[in-house]
Amino acid sequence: MRRYYPVVRAFGLLLICFALTMLIPLAISWGLDDGAHSAYDEAFLLTLATGAMLWWPARRARTDLKVRDGFLLVVLVWTLLPLFACLPLLLHLKLSFTDAYFEAVSGLTASGATVLAGLDQMPLSINFWRTFMHWIGGMGVVVLAVAILPLLGIGGRQMLRAETPGPMKENSLTPRIAETAKGLWRVYLLLTVACGLMLWYFGMEPWDALMHAFSVMGLGGFSTKDASLGHFNSLPIELTVMFFALLSGLNYATHFLALHGRSLKPYRNDPEAPYFLGLLAASILALTFYLLAVGTFAHFGEALRYVAFHSISLATSLGLATTDYGQWPFFAQLWMLFLGSFIACSGSTGGGIKMIRAMILYKQVYRELLRAMHPNVVWPVRIGSSPVPQNILFAVLAFGFVYMTSIVSMTLLMSLSGLEIVTAFSAVVASINNTGPGLSEVGPASTFAVLNDFQIWICAFAMLLGRLEIFTLLVVLTPAFWRR
Repeated sequence: MRRYYPVVRAFGLLLICFALTMLIPLAISWGLDDGAHSAYDEAFLLTLATGAMLWWPARRARTDLKVRDGFLLVVLVWTLLPLFACLPLLLHLKLSFTDAYFEAVSGLTASGATVLAGLDQMPLSINFWRTFMHWIGGMGVVVLAVAILPLLGIGGRQMLRAETPGPMKENSLTPRIAETAKGLWRVYLLLTVACGLMLWYFGMEPWDALMHAFSVMGLGGFSTKDASLGHFNSLPIELTVMFFALLSGLNYATHFLALHGRSLKPYRNDPEAPYFLGLLAASILALTFYLLAVGTFAHFGEALRYVAFHSISLATSLGLATTDYGQWPFFAQLWMLFLGSFIACSGSTGGGIKMIRAMILYKQVYRELLRAMHPNVVWPVRIGSSPVPQNILFAVLAFGFVYMTSIVSMTLLMSLSGLEIVTAFSAVVASINNTGPGLSEVGPASTFAVLNDFQIWICAFAMLLGRLEIFTLLVVLTPAFWRR
């Protein structure tokens, strides 16, 4: 057991820090007297006490975290933190444990799938906590901890390797990993403030603007309204959300380099950005003309407005809605759902397999087609001007296989439990891509409350699997991981 003390110590410290974040909604609840403060009192004390009890016996374990420790800590944070994050929902809303845990997992993984209704009448501090979980989880609780743990004698580089999205890890943007994490969070905070101020300027109430800014920058999808963003029926608000969702769908390292160097050159040099923006633009135009052709909309401007918003929202895994696109032709719904599988860039707060992997898979398929016609051709797979090493090609192919296998396996389980196939498939895809709403019974006009407990747990597992990019979670579940 003592060999895990560095992990226990780190997790205890993280839990103590997480307990301190509960003081914010607690203060809001006391200030507004919304009746939820007793739930936060209990949740704060329980989380703080648990963190302290974990930290105290292992407080002298100051050895640096090994790679294996980093993976274990990441998995512990994402699977156990929702147990404490769900306490305010469990205590005040009297949800079942299954529903409360699902809601917390959805919040921290920035998925946005919900089992709740009556959001308009809910205490403001509860809605704040739900969207604040998006903001915390959007960039990653672990990445935030990378800036703190080195100061406490715990190295963070292994944790960042386990948490950083994408098959190709960025070189250090600054000399020290803690400074890198701080730099990324400064960019995240700056964009969140800018988003909130613009939403406020265009007509949202200050609290609504702040909470939707949390949701947008975390690419979550929780709203303070049952009608989601459609409650506001405002084109300027929708344009603001689309703009910041696009920014969040890009690599935050690119934003950091652009702001640090005060230049747009990093965006031009980012190999994912042209594909990200180009595929989105092409999809928006194609779906707009398709919906005009089938008579869903009568006017080009109206069609473009709704198609652009929902294509960007689902593709980036934001998940907010302005209308019930579940009434559109099934082809359009399916197209937008699939966009969320690969559009978001590595290093973004979005979900799915990430654009970098999709590019590598596409280029690998193209190379194999060339080899079929010209067996002796030498055609290296390149991202930008750099050839992709063979070990990364094999890793991406393995990732793609496990990704598809996971979707098929969980869809079959959902179907076995009695769910019709469209709902089963879309719930799994939306969960593993951290998108939020699916199709049919879990579409934008409904919630995941229609699912039974078994189905809810499958979706919760899928959200964790997607957020940890599959391998991080699966590697901890293998027997080889636990061998000395």
